[in-house]
Amino acid sequence: MKKKALVLSMAAIMALTLAACGGNKAAETTAAETKASEAKDEKAEETKAEAAETEETKEEKKEAAGGVLTMGTNAEFPPYEFREGGEIVGIDVEIMQAVAEELGMELKIEDMAFDSIFPAVASGKVDVGAGGITVTEERKMSMDFSDTYAKASQKVIVKEGSDITSPDGLKGKVIGVQLGTTGDLYCSDLEKEDSKVERYSKGFEAVQALLQDKVDAVVIDSEPAKVFIEQSEGLKILDESFTDEDYALVIKKGNTELVDKVNAALAKLKESGELDEIVAKYIKAE
Repeated sequence: MKKKALVLSMAAIMALTLAACGGNKAAETTAAETKASEAKDEKAEETKAEAAETEETKEEKKEAAGGVLTMGTNAEFPPYEFREGGEIVGIDVEIMQAVAEELGMELKIEDMAFDSIFPAVASGKVDVGAGGITVTEERKMSMDFSDTYAKASQKVIVKEGSDITSPDGLKGKVIGVQLGTTGDLYCSDLEKEDSKVERYSKGFEAVQALLQDKVDAVVIDSEPAKVFIEQSEGLKILDESFTDEDYALVIKKGNTELVDKVNAALAKLKESGELDEIVAKYIKAE
């Protein structure tokens, strides 16, 4: 009997020991699962916080940069700026969008008459003027310019068979130009030589005047000139350029901080090749 009781006692002790071991393992598993779940939740919170911080940083950067960068332009100057499906697109638009992104800002476009761009910049109504704007010494007196981002030339459009075969032939003729453009500025000098200059709000209107024999020639930038003659039969561009020039962005006189920021952004776009890609998208190599 004692031997039997001893066996039973030992069996009971072993059972309790096994139960305790099993309980410990179960507890350990539960603890591990809880710890893993807590770590997962903590990681999710960290990821969420990082995302929120990133968005907050972006907003802070945008606010620090001024939030919105306003561009004044005249959307009648293809391929630099024009309307397509109700939207303003073109070389200048894409360049300014890229500049705004570099500055951490949002681009806003104000469409206006070309000759209104300069007073809008001077008054602070817009931050930057972009519209195939040529750098001239006269303009430098009243506004600042960014670094050059494109080369251009003024071309002469005439009818097929015209007796005007070079820019010198414009003397004594009636010339159509877009008001306030470089063509307008340069042709003003011809008024001293018995030429008459007819000024239009849009380049397209000047070309229409040529088709209707209201003017003898139109002086306008090379790329818009190509577009206009593609759209109109019986017109041609003279081989010799009227002038060669540089395009740049216009900024309020004395705002060196914005000039420096814009120039830094343009330098990055040039270095990366993005600037050339934008131009090539609209102007195909001949």
